[in-house]
Amino acid sequence: MELLQFTSSPLLHGSSKFINSPEFYKSKLSNLKKPPTTTFRCCNHPNKTSHFANSKAFENVTKNLVIRASKSAELETAVIKKPQSQRFQVSKGYPTPFGATLRDGGVNFSIFSSNAVSATLCLITLSDLQENKVTEEIALDSFANKTGDVWHVFLKGDFKDMLYGYKFDGKFSPQEGHYFDPTKIVLDPYAKAVISRAQFGVLGPDENCWPQMACLVPTPEDEFDWEGDLPLKYPQRDLIIYEVHVRGFTRHESSKSEHPDEKNSIIGLQSKGISAGHLILCRTSHFVPLVKEIKHLPPPNPQNDSSTSILFFDLSLRKDLGINCLELMPCHEFNELEYFSYNSVLGDYKVNFWGYSTINYFSPMIRYSSAGIRNCGHDAINEFKLLVKEAHKRGIEVVMDVVFNHTVEGNDKGPILSFRGVDNSVYYMLAPKGEFYNYSGCGNTFNCNHPVVRQFIVDCLRYWVTEMHVDGFRFDLASIMTRGSSLWDSVNVYGIPIEGDLLTTGTPLRSPPLIDLISNDPILRGVKLIAEAWDTGGLYQVGIFPHWGIWSEWNGKYRDIVRQFIKGTDGFAGAFAECLCGSPNLYQEGGRKPWNSINFVCAHDGFSLADLVSYNKKHNLANGEDNNDGETHNNSWNCGQEGEFANILVKKLRRRQMRNFFLCLMVSQGVPMISMGDEYGHTKGGNNNTYCHDNDVNLCTLLISGTLLTHECESLGLSDFPTADRLQWHGHAPGLPDWSDKSRFVAFTLIDSVKGEIYVAFNASHLPVIISLPKRPGYRWEPLVDTSKPEPFDFLSSDLPAKEIAIKQYAPFLDANLYPMLSYSSIILLLSPDENA
Repeated sequence: MELLQFTSSPLLHGSSKFINSPEFYKSKLSNLKKPPTTTFRCCNHPNKTSHFANSKAFENVTKNLVIRASKSAELETAVIKKPQSQRFQVSKGYPTPFGATLRDGGVNFSIFSSNAVSATLCLITLSDLQENKVTEEIALDSFANKTGDVWHVFLKGDFKDMLYGYKFDGKFSPQEGHYFDPTKIVLDPYAKAVISRAQFGVLGPDENCWPQMACLVPTPEDEFDWEGDLPLKYPQRDLIIYEVHVRGFTRHESSKSEHPDEKNSIIGLQSKGISAGHLILCRTSHFVPLVKEIKHLPPPNPQNDSSTSILFFDLSLRKDLGINCLELMPCHEFNELEYFSYNSVLGDYKVNFWGYSTINYFSPMIRYSSAGIRNCGHDAINEFKLLVKEAHKRGIEVVMDVVFNHTVEGNDKGPILSFRGVDNSVYYMLAPKGEFYNYSGCGNTFNCNHPVVRQFIVDCLRYWVTEMHVDGFRFDLASIMTRGSSLWDSVNVYGIPIEGDLLTTGTPLRSPPLIDLISNDPILRGVKLIAEAWDTGGLYQVGIFPHWGIWSEWNGKYRDIVRQFIKGTDGFAGAFAECLCGSPNLYQEGGRKPWNSINFVCAHDGFSLADLVSYNKKHNLANGEDNNDGETHNNSWNCGQEGEFANILVKKLRRRQMRNFFLCLMVSQGVPMISMGDEYGHTKGGNNNTYCHDNDVNLCTLLISGTLLTHECESLGLSDFPTADRLQWHGHAPGLPDWSDKSRFVAFTLIDSVKGEIYVAFNASHLPVIISLPKRPGYRWEPLVDTSKPEPFDFLSSDLPAKEIAIKQYAPFLDANLYPMLSYSSIILLLSPDENA
């Protein structure tokens, strides 16, 4: 028997209320004279039956059923209409799970919208999408196709090359926070892929930067051979993180990508006039070549999982770093043409290169794949899975940079694409008159601690862990996730009122429900969780981010202090020592460990390492914003001359400073993070905000000549903060550290179970110094690293030719237990048996 679909319909006389319950019908029919009955299956409760009288009033019941109460009662009517579809068999559907889900030989569609008064499922073939057409619309009934605030429908049929979206109707009242527009097809927030343009940087029809988008419909063929892939589950203290932009890492001609879609290695912009449009020639595949580059990286040393590698190499060459964790800059679907406009400074066009402007959180960036929109996005999903699988084969974890602080829809002048058109007042943080809070600096703020939104975020994270096998997440502007949601109500959040709870929208919460939910989730609490613990609204939580004992933080204080000390600023010796110990001043009191600190000197946002030692000021004119964008206070030093072109002495000092920064990263307790390109000294020309450049400014040069130089030291990856039992501080003389404001020298010895003991020293002064070394009877100190020496003698590895000759050059000093340090240099010395003792 066919299921009957109930649809609400206005009465001919008076008003009506509609109650979604079989008991309603029973009560209203109780006073009617009941002729012999026929049993029909009720679509709202398929396991129950309803009995309706056989009379002329119920003729053609499969098309239209009207029930009326007695004249003495208030007139009430329910009309049931079976939805029409030329292609699909349609039935009521199920409210969970959200999104489009395969089940029972068909596809169930489910979406939350509490404020919409009507919903329509739009089905669109791939060919119709490209012509901006809708293939078929199926109106959802607010009576039968809605449970609570969830709209749903179940379809059976042929979904080959089929996509979908929704239309919602309701109030368009920005002052009340509503932006419903029944003319707009909006994306399902739970869609697993978003399809629009096929190629990165290519405009849509009629030069449209925002052509219609649609969502992937799952099919039974959606299978991927993981070949038994399992999470690597490295202890976080063992990680060396490499922050990488997928397109920037693979697009340069030096990546030698073999895919036919990747032959255009240098971006070219051709302006053919408005009528012909603008075409950006570029490589379209980035997941596949990144897999290729991953295969070149050596796996970590399986013989010493608890060690941290000290990395030294010629900074003019790209060396295989031995990294074991990739932190991918945003790979969720975004629109690179969001900022598409002519840049008169460079004579090209601005694009959103970084991708911190999410359209959909479940979909991978389709235009990062070689498949593009082929197979409606299914192949693109599999390409991302291939990336993760191949990374795991090489012993490399994959962490995703996720942007749950705002979306691409911006402020009230932004487009209606998904969340805004589905239920704006739920998904965004709003003021009482509908204004958008802007703690993100990008026009809107995701309403993270709203019950529906926080569940959405957890569902999304779970999907990327369980279905895509990623190993963790770095949360952009994570402090926004600790702020109170719109119309904050403790009863709604905690179930009881809290005395003195006068929190307003956006107030930082001690126990944010979202962070609580993630931290205690049985799937998510076991992955890497890294917070960028600040936002643009002034909330800075480095060291105090709500952590539940498992969250790590980008340590922005480490970055600032290390930059100040290495360039020779007075007053930072003590703070620098704290950084070397894993920042116990930030993390120890709260019960956390050194590995909760993600140590970095540079990241995608700001100066590259080469620019940090080459520029005193930002040079962002190329962004077309009159140098008004980007951070002004960079704690940089150009080493005596501004810009890339400088005399040989300045260039030597810059290279030494870059080595000093790398050495500091590798000997600090905590987790080091290297930004893409810093390993070979990539320059961005002094531009510290390169978000809009799809050119050589952001492209990594993959020179793979040279050798990997590592040295294993157990003491550089401790599970807890070092104590006096193994750590001793020194100054120019042993055991006499100088913590005065004028001190620019910090040194320490560290007992190491592998090497016995290591000596590390930093001279950030403009003056050279001869230091006295701690006496160790029966042993003598030998140099391992000296950043003041020319390559390859800056790192005396065991396989270095003429190593013994180089060591003999130090003999006059070492025999006297002394060592000469040049200005702005750092060293590592190791103990070895003294044959003359």
